[in-house]
Amino acid sequence: MSLTARLAELGITLPDAPAPAANYVPFVVTGNTVYVSGQISNGPDGLITGRLGDGMDVEAGAAAARSCALSLLAQVRAACDGDLDRLKRVVKLTGFVNSTADFTDQPKVINGASDFMVEALGDTGRHARSAVSAASLPLGVAVEIEGIFEIE
Repeated sequence: MSLTARLAELGITLPDAPAPAANYVPFVVTGNTVYVSGQISNGPDGLITGRLGDGMDVEAGAAAARSCALSLLAQVRAACDGDLDRLKRVVKLTGFVNSTADFTDQPKVINGASDFMVEALGDTGRHARSAVSAASLPLGVAVEIEGIFEIE
C-alpha cells in the first residue's frame, strides 16, 4: 500500500507545509536525503505552547510532538513535489522539549512523534532519534523537531 493511501486509511490529513519564520529554508534536498528544518508544535487552534514540568504534562507534550511530525511529513511531501510516496525512510529525528531543569521525560514526549511515524508509515517510519531538553523554544512552543529523510 502506498504511503498516501495508508495515511488516508488512517484518516490522517497532512497540513500544508509551514512557511519558514526567519531567514532559512524549510528543507534542503541533497542527493536522496532531505534535511527538514525544525518544525514547531502547531495545531488546528494555533501554536501549542507550554513548558513540560511546569503546567504541561507528558501526554500534552506527546500530542505537541505528534503535531511536529505532521509538519515534518508535510515538508517531505513538499520536497518531493507533492509525492509523499517517494519517501523511503525516516532516518533520524531530533526533538527539543521546552522543559524545566528537573523534567526528565523528554523521550516520552518525543515518543508522540516517533509513535506517529511508525503508526503512519510502518517500517519506513522507524528511525534513530535524540530527545533533549531546552530552557525555552521559539514563540514559547512546547516542542520542536527536525528530521532527516531518505527519498527516491
